[in-house]
Amino acid sequence: MAKRAHSTYTESAPEVYRSSPIEDRSSIFVAHFSPQRVAKDLQQDPDFATATHRIVAWRIQSSQRSLNSQPIYDTGHDDDGERYGGKTLEKVLIAANVMGTVVVARWYGGVMLGPVRFDHIRKCALEAIAKWRAESERPSKQIKIQDEARRRESLTAVLKQRDQSIGILRDLLAQKKGSVASSQDSTRSHAKGPNYETLPLSALEKLEQARDATIGWVLKEIEKVEKAETNEKLKSIDSKVAPVAPDAEPITQSVSPIIRTPEDAAHEETDS
Repeated sequence: MAKRAHSTYTESAPEVYRSSPIEDRSSIFVAHFSPQRVAKDLQQDPDFATATHRIVAWRIQSSQRSLNSQPIYDTGHDDDGERYGGKTLEKVLIAANVMGTVVVARWYGGVMLGPVRFDHIRKCALEAIAKWRAESERPSKQIKIQDEARRRESLTAVLKQRDQSIGILRDLLAQKKGSVASSQDSTRSHAKGPNYETLPLSALEKLEQARDATIGWVLKEIEKVEKAETNEKLKSIDSKVAPVAPDAEPITQSVSPIIRTPEDAAHEETDS
């Protein structure tokens, strides 16, 4: 087979992604991948004008659906004189789970390479697909970075507010307890916190949970102290109230019985 001269590469269309050349014993392999261009169009790329073989494979979604509503793909290939080369590329597209067209151009160098040529074909195709994938995923990665930055900013502000709240609550707890230990804890709470701006997002999320747990604990301690204070006040009120005397027994007036003598009876008769 006659050797074609190796062309000088030009900038491909924006939707085409090109691999780096692989050279082995004067043979050169280069792949182009496009998610939009059809096989014949990609094979006729000016970069491949002098190539010995322009091996191509495609994989596009069919308008038909399987019984379980899973998509069906139409696949095909063209060896263009490189036997089994097209099927190799078709398998690459299926394994990579991508839709589009891939062409691997080979400039034959005069030496038969044997099975290793299929490794070169696969490697070139995978590199071109990887470049497309990296480009297509770039916007989503950028959005993710922006979302993380906003989340970091929000968490940093929240944590600073949590630190202030913890300091205020610890002061209140110390006042209610009136203990040295609580005052020391309060002093520690006002100490300068970590530099949140330098911490990774995962660390900030864990710190937020820790600060919420601390606030919950201090609030419970304050509630305990206030409950104890209320009980003490009730006891103090009870001790100041005079005891109520039990109901007094009714006072009964004793009446002495009237004793009548014989003289009294005689007088009564005389009077009558």
